[in-house]
Amino acid sequence: MGKVTSTPLLFQSKLVCFSLLYLFTSLFLALYTSLSQTKCLFRSSPFDPIQTPLFSYPPNYGEHKYAIPTQRKSCSSRVYFSDYWKVLKEIQSLCNSAWESPVLRYMQTKSETFGGNFNTQNRFSYFLHYNESTEIPCGFLKRFPISDSDRTAMEECKGLVVVSAIFNDHDKIRQPRGIGSKTLDSVCFFMFIDEVTLKGFYQHQLIPQNSQNYKIGVWRIVKVSSKGLYENPAMNGVIPKYLVHRLFPNAKFSIWVDAKIQLMVDPLLLIHSLVVNEKADMAISKHPYYVHTMEEAMATARWKKWWDVDGLKRQMETYCENGLLPWTPEKLPYPSDVPDSALILRKHGLRSNLFSCLLFNEMEAFNPRDQLAFAYVRDLMSPRLKLNMFAVEVFEQIAVEYRHNLKPGVGTGGSGSKGPKTKKTKRAGNDLLYVNGSCCSKCQRYLLEMWGESPG
Repeated sequence: MGKVTSTPLLFQSKLVCFSLLYLFTSLFLALYTSLSQTKCLFRSSPFDPIQTPLFSYPPNYGEHKYAIPTQRKSCSSRVYFSDYWKVLKEIQSLCNSAWESPVLRYMQTKSETFGGNFNTQNRFSYFLHYNESTEIPCGFLKRFPISDSDRTAMEECKGLVVVSAIFNDHDKIRQPRGIGSKTLDSVCFFMFIDEVTLKGFYQHQLIPQNSQNYKIGVWRIVKVSSKGLYENPAMNGVIPKYLVHRLFPNAKFSIWVDAKIQLMVDPLLLIHSLVVNEKADMAISKHPYYVHTMEEAMATARWKKWWDVDGLKRQMETYCENGLLPWTPEKLPYPSDVPDSALILRKHGLRSNLFSCLLFNEMEAFNPRDQLAFAYVRDLMSPRLKLNMFAVEVFEQIAVEYRHNLKPGVGTGGSGSKGPKTKKTKRAGNDLLYVNGSCCSKCQRYLLEMWGESPG
């Protein structure tokens, strides 16, 4: 008789076979996902960040609730981090050296508004900056209401500063992660808040009420009096976001972090990889969905991100009349006209400072939606900004995004809120796109063709 081969008992059951197949497939997918999630970031050497908690939150605060999951599992653009100790030494050397670029001169006159509220022609006249003696309007035309001790501490920050802000109790305060053992000795962390947010900190017992110098974890808390500034809390938040070079006149680098995000990578490594190595004035993420300014404007109206739709139309008309065009490959190396401005990394110098001043002036003139004025200022200013617009996948790996505080009556302007009230948004009509037909026909035609609609 021939040799009889029998199937192992383990594989005689179809249920067992399917179970094993499912198990190995699940393990493979889990391994692939875990590896692909770190595909964007590469370190040249092992790095051991601080492991101890930077701050102990009360159990009911919920600083890690409502994180927004990332959508991308692969990366088209990679970021390489150099050795932490080499980066630390190099950044310290750069911060101790003098910048070669000339310094901007700022307008010092007094005004009823913080920024002067200049008209369109006046604002546009400062876009071409060739005369070093020209004084640029850049806010601070009235006193910025903070304490003298905070002002002194800000002036003493001479290297890299990480800045954030919470106005109208709109977000939670979160601690960065992945901080190196020597980073806190070299990097300043400042969080600007208003009275409404401070009251929320008191209620959650994050800081004692009898303290004069507030600190929560790595963040030094700077209370800004809303009296005498802007009625809109978002516009007050724009001041530390874009005028950081004026608030910290001796800092050489800065990182703006929206309070809705949490840094997951050491700020020294970020500045070194995204700004210093790229020889950039500024680094910012591309928007995950939009490329053209008009797309962002229509989304702003559609999703009620700004209440004055007529004002949005006037803003787009103004920009088109003064030379804003939709994005095309001719704008390269700028890969997009719309950023995600939740994270902004800067080397303080003439170009980045000028850009920040001009953008702030546009926001004071129209609204605090900085993405709407971004390409207008970037494309038309001179000298041109050296900008690193990195991939969205990179942003999702170096920061975790959370939802805003949206509970009615908790600083949102809703019923029961003691914060500033928000105005009712007008209905966004289909005519937002049809701004001044003669000046913005290129924008209209391009977008209508892209959406498959007739220009009419």
